[in-house]
Amino acid sequence: MVQEIYRIEEVTHTYNRRPVLRIDGLSIRHASIIGLIGPNGSGKSTLLKLLAFTEKPSSGNILFKGTPSEPFDEAVRFQVTLLTQEPYLMNRSVFNNVAYGLRLRGNGSDIRKRVMEALLWVGLEGEAFANRRWNELSGGEAQRVALAARLVLKPEVLLLDEPTASVDAASVQLIKDAVVMAKEQWGTTLVIASHDWPWLYEICDEVRHLFRGRFFGAGEKNILFGPWQPGAPGARWGRKLSDGQIAEVPEPPDRDAVAVIPSAAVAFLTDPTVPSTACRLRGTVSRLIHEHRTGKIIATVLVGTVPFTAKVSREAFRRYDLYPGREVWIEYQPDTVAWSL
Repeated sequence: MVQEIYRIEEVTHTYNRRPVLRIDGLSIRHASIIGLIGPNGSGKSTLLKLLAFTEKPSSGNILFKGTPSEPFDEAVRFQVTLLTQEPYLMNRSVFNNVAYGLRLRGNGSDIRKRVMEALLWVGLEGEAFANRRWNELSGGEAQRVALAARLVLKPEVLLLDEPTASVDAASVQLIKDAVVMAKEQWGTTLVIASHDWPWLYEICDEVRHLFRGRFFGAGEKNILFGPWQPGAPGARWGRKLSDGQIAEVPEPPDRDAVAVIPSAAVAFLTDPTVPSTACRLRGTVSRLIHEHRTGKIIATVLVGTVPFTAKVSREAFRRYDLYPGREVWIEYQPDTVAWSL
């Protein structure tokens, strides 16, 4: 079994001479789930297109199973599939949309059985939906049909661009279940770009952060945007949050630089009156997520409108009596801040 399914080497990509992506190196293991997090315009969709080999990077190489590949190479076109954020369905029935890829690949046996099975994977009853036209579907149904059209191929790689955006809550859960099933049953490698970071942290083997076309770390991060203002002489720089509190940082390389604080550097306080050199902030617990891979709890604390995440053990979770709605104090040392321009 191939252990490394992708390797990216010194890849850059431009649109109209404007650089949109620069990745020095990235390796993706077979049968892993990689999450991509970043604001709109950070390069997530561009990276997925390059991994799908629908576009060629402006420079550098993308190796698939150790071999450099070009867009639409026979070696990859039947093994890698991309689901875009806006589902694209052809002007035909649901059945024929899902069956299209099978016929294109010459997998003509048991098509009806396989299409019906794929529809059930995404929570759609085959007999009720098979003959519907594409324009008779809701947004959530269309996204699930588009996913079924990819799952029916049992792809080696499934690339997903915001698969749960703009769909109803029931569709979100069905899409999530189907995605995890692909890895567990077929060993599919998944790369998922999503703003639903709690889900990504729950299922991914690794989560990567993209900003302005570059990676700036993996794992749980707190991202704070400028502009930053200098404090009094000898004091730290900072940014006033919506509730008036100041998020303190060391002197930034640029007033608009992005501050990156590892979640592991954020701690909860039992007594905020004890003197400390840390930056201390008061907030409200908004979300708690159990990270199945590590058994730890990822807690999100809203400070004004800015979310901070901290990862704590179950013991610490009980000690601090964390629950949604609880007011808490958190702290971090400003020297743990890393910068991205």
